[in-house]
Amino acid sequence: MARRSAALPRGVGQAHPFFAERADNAEIWDVEGRRWIDFCAGIAVVNTGHRHPKVMAAAREQLDKFTHTCFQVMAYESYVELCERLNAAAPGNTPKKSFLVNSGAEAVENAVKIARAATGRSGVIAFGGGFHGRTMFGMALTGKVAPYKIKFGPFPGEIFHVPFPDALHGVSEDESIASIERVFKYSIEASRVAAILIEPVQGEGGYLPAPLGFLQRLRTLCDAHGILLIADEVQTGIGRCGKLFATEHYGIEPDIITLAKGLGGGMTVSAVVGKAAVMDAADPGGLGSTYAGNPVAVASALAVLDVVEEEKLCERSMLIGEQMRARFTSMQARFTSMAEVRGLGAMTAVEFCRNGDPHQPAADIATALKDEAARRGLLLLMCGNYGNVLRVMVPLTLSDAVLEEGMDIIEASLEAIRA
Repeated sequence: MARRSAALPRGVGQAHPFFAERADNAEIWDVEGRRWIDFCAGIAVVNTGHRHPKVMAAAREQLDKFTHTCFQVMAYESYVELCERLNAAAPGNTPKKSFLVNSGAEAVENAVKIARAATGRSGVIAFGGGFHGRTMFGMALTGKVAPYKIKFGPFPGEIFHVPFPDALHGVSEDESIASIERVFKYSIEASRVAAILIEPVQGEGGYLPAPLGFLQRLRTLCDAHGILLIADEVQTGIGRCGKLFATEHYGIEPDIITLAKGLGGGMTVSAVVGKAAVMDAADPGGLGSTYAGNPVAVASALAVLDVVEEEKLCERSMLIGEQMRARFTSMQARFTSMAEVRGLGAMTAVEFCRNGDPHQPAADIATALKDEAARRGLLLLMCGNYGNVLRVMVPLTLSDAVLEEGMDIIEASLEAIRA
């Protein structure tokens, strides 16, 4: 840690003061030999677990062939195959096209570029609490100031934020829709809005699922005004929410979808998937990146899709989520600080409050839980607009025994901190 402090800027955070030596499925061993149960999954990245044998084998096989050509210089079939598979799996019957980039933020920025090219419009509406990356445009789209925007402005213009539905805090679907209408009335006419960008389940905003009917209402509103609907599935995709795409739960077809995190099984790859006519709006050369669609990462992503299908990880995700939320709900009877248990598929959260009042967020309780769980060998992370939400991000391949061991640690930790 002393070397880290001397070599890295303080702006690079670290949730736990430990260093990994090796990992397997849902467990990590640090450089001192201590075992950790991983309920973070690299921030919802290793959905198929650390070092899944099939993913590792695919990466090794590709390493023996080539590691980089730049797809725009010398193409390779695996890139095309991954796009074909994403196109076939994406929600809706409209023909799709895809391309690959490197990170979630890069996918989001390219999605907005395409939306502007396809519509000839500039405005973008996003949601308070949403997170869309740390690039300049990604920060502008993100609806959370601390810690992401502090000291970094000014940001690109023509981005407007509206409230995300949150029944616990009194924000209804009607209020969210009405807020969009107010943007049209007071800030920018609907005919100049290119896209509405939304996470089906907010990540940094508190693992908050959109109500089932809300995305359908957004789809109707977008269609009425010629606006494109972009689903940011960087965190919700690749089985995390119980389906390959979380938007499948909502019965809608987005115009554009962004993917990253779980797609590569730990390798760096992201994707933009969308309706073919929309995706073709950019001119040749307008899309791409030197490292985009790295061959080793693409091989890993293809293996990830195989594993998700063969091991029925979407079904497993739903079961894991039901088990965790049932266990958390039973804890609520004893711990009044647990204001709400929520989630979709394995994407599960607990929001902590003070004195049983959800309007008194208790970040200190959430932090104390994280620290106490770490002392007992469990890695956890928090989120939420007030830092008071436990987000559970288990690998979907973890065993029932490890899942229960981790849940036991959470319960014992809550007892220890008297929450």
